[in-house]
Amino acid sequence: MAGEGSGSERSGSERFLVTGALGCIGAWVVRNLVQEHVPVTVFDVSVDSHRMKLIMTPEQMEGVQFMQGDITDLAAVEAVISDSGASHIVHLAALQVPFCRADPPLGARVNVVGTVNMFEAARRAGLRRLVYASSVAVFGRDEDGGSEPESVLPSTLYGVYKQANEGTARLYWQDHGLSSIGLRPHTVYGPGRDQGMTSSPTKAMLAAAAGVSFHIPFGGRGDYQYADDTAKLFLRAARAPLDGAEVFNLRGSRVDVAEIVAAIHAVEPGAPITHDDQPLAVPEALDDAPLRAALGAPPVTPLLEGVSQTIAIFRQALIDGRIRAAF
Repeated sequence: MAGEGSGSERSGSERFLVTGALGCIGAWVVRNLVQEHVPVTVFDVSVDSHRMKLIMTPEQMEGVQFMQGDITDLAAVEAVISDSGASHIVHLAALQVPFCRADPPLGARVNVVGTVNMFEAARRAGLRRLVYASSVAVFGRDEDGGSEPESVLPSTLYGVYKQANEGTARLYWQDHGLSSIGLRPHTVYGPGRDQGMTSSPTKAMLAAAAGVSFHIPFGGRGDYQYADDTAKLFLRAARAPLDGAEVFNLRGSRVDVAEIVAAIHAVEPGAPITHDDQPLAVPEALDDAPLRAALGAPPVTPLLEGVSQTIAIFRQALIDGRIRAAF
């Protein structure tokens, strides 16, 4: 596969296709690629680029090729891989927990069938590997609130769908020799994280920047990944010359929600931000030792720095009218 040499080699030989790039992680992936001067094509059913506009300049966005389409349409996926000349695929398109709960058949079509389409189209195009987003949601929460024993079942349909995708990846390697890396974020935070069950800490940062009250409806400990760190790790995975169907947990900052609120207050003293004590039905912490062994130490922005950067971006976006604090 092209594009696994030095940075200068990459910029000349790589072409990235990013599905779901108008979501949070996708927007940060695209931002990083544009900053590296790597050609990137966005494939998304949406045309709403507000998350990219939050973290990218108009000049940066001009360097992105936007193609609207639906990953549930195999022919459309094949066409965009061909038209983009993709050497690398980062597959992020998915419906989040609340949307899967509200419409399970649609969630299955997008999250499961759409992922099968990405693997099949990549195979037909002769690509050697792709990278996709799995999730901590493939695990439930054990009775001790600890790690991720395989006997623990997903507690949401979203988690069931992500678990199915990991199986799809394994069988495409077994049957066709198509390699893949799946990354399991725990809780991603930062500008652009405005949807999903675990988006509340980021919404609290926006509320703090706007000077309005917000209540995070859960508590407990967890692993929190800053969005830019997560994007950089997806790109590292996409460039890693690994064979097989690997799936890795992400760790980040292991903190309690109370510590997140404290970090918000450190940046915005007196901000009316509160939180619940009830933990989410996912493990508190995951082991990222296999990821470190395969990909090296991941980028980790310290929590206070990540919160400070997020609030600063939100504060400027509120002034510019690129975002509003509506919950």
